[in-house]
Amino acid sequence: MKKEFHKENRETLYNSLESGSIAVMFSGRAPRKTSDEYYPFFANRSFVYMTGIEQENSILMAFKDGTTTEDTVFLLPPDLLKERWTGRRLTDTEASDISGIESVKYIENFKVSLDQLIGSGLAETLYLDFDRLTEEEPDNDSYQLANYIKTRYPFIKIKNLQIQIRKQRTIKKACEIEAMRKAEQITQAGILAMMTASKPGMYEYEYKAEFDYALAKRGVLSPGFPSIISAGNNNFCIHYYSYKGQAKDGDMILNDVGACYDNIINDVSRGWPCNGKFNDKQRLLYECAYDTSNYMFNILKPGLPMKEVDQIARKHNFEQLKEIGLCRKYEEVGKYIWHGGAHHVGYDVHDRVSPMEDMITAPGMVFCVDIGIYCEDWGIGFRLEDNCLITENGCENLSAITPRSIEEIEAVMGKR
Repeated sequence: MKKEFHKENRETLYNSLESGSIAVMFSGRAPRKTSDEYYPFFANRSFVYMTGIEQENSILMAFKDGTTTEDTVFLLPPDLLKERWTGRRLTDTEASDISGIESVKYIENFKVSLDQLIGSGLAETLYLDFDRLTEEEPDNDSYQLANYIKTRYPFIKIKNLQIQIRKQRTIKKACEIEAMRKAEQITQAGILAMMTASKPGMYEYEYKAEFDYALAKRGVLSPGFPSIISAGNNNFCIHYYSYKGQAKDGDMILNDVGACYDNIINDVSRGWPCNGKFNDKQRLLYECAYDTSNYMFNILKPGLPMKEVDQIARKHNFEQLKEIGLCRKYEEVGKYIWHGGAHHVGYDVHDRVSPMEDMITAPGMVFCVDIGIYCEDWGIGFRLEDNCLITENGCENLSAITPRSIEEIEAVMGKR
């Protein structure tokens, strides 16, 4: 993404703030894994969305006075010894070139700058990005700063940036959609590599190796999220990460995978028989999912309540299962449909967007159409998941380039 993208994102954010507001966002830091080993650093996605900077212990601070907003990014200072061990740090110029922020200071100046700003009497409100999912999570930088402010400056109001950030990230810009298309091409290559290598006796970790290698050859060193790749009975664990199972002749292979390109993640699921040929029961169930997915891509358009999208998919899928004799009444469908049929994607694979119950589909939204069927009695579980872009008049299946029909899948696997 170019710096103009991040500048526009910040301007939209700042326009939502009242005068006399300070906004602070953190890139985060890597947690300790064990002993003196730390997990690889992964920058807060909203921080990256606003700045383009992915360096640990970086801070964005903005102050809005009237209609004018001044922002500063705080970075780790140069340290030749630490950089020898952990890699070079961004220079002031590099940070400005990436983010479009002219004012760059070092991290040790952050608290001083914040205290001076509050001490000036011009600031009344502090906005922070509170994004904790559960109460059990430890306090991150935003929560720690909030506690500091409550103790030292109890007269400062504290508000949450999260609602505004979610609103902005819901609608993708042209550059984000272009990055998504590139991610789709890379993901397609990874899935095709697994399909063409597939055979009875293959281990799940071998499928994963095929996918990872295809991504690495295209410059993507890690997937957008932990890959879900399973065979046979392991398909009945929705989020499965063991990769230790072995595909037996006749097993279905389930994969839920996605590449990340220019910070944009896609999420694609395909299921296929490891031997390359659908048997009768596999064909019956796959056609139910395929018909439901195609139906959704035919009706999705701007103006639909987002909360109804999952319900529509679920009811249509039920009708297919009823037609083949698996379900008699709608109340039985939970035996075969285990998860929702739609979630947004973008800077996160499960993009946390505006409240779903209030959302209406609009051009620029990208979300998954995720049709899963899990029939334990038949030993068959899989999902067909594609990325849907809402357009001005309808929608586009961004992941249609990856084989989805039985005919397409068998044709690819027949070339092994």
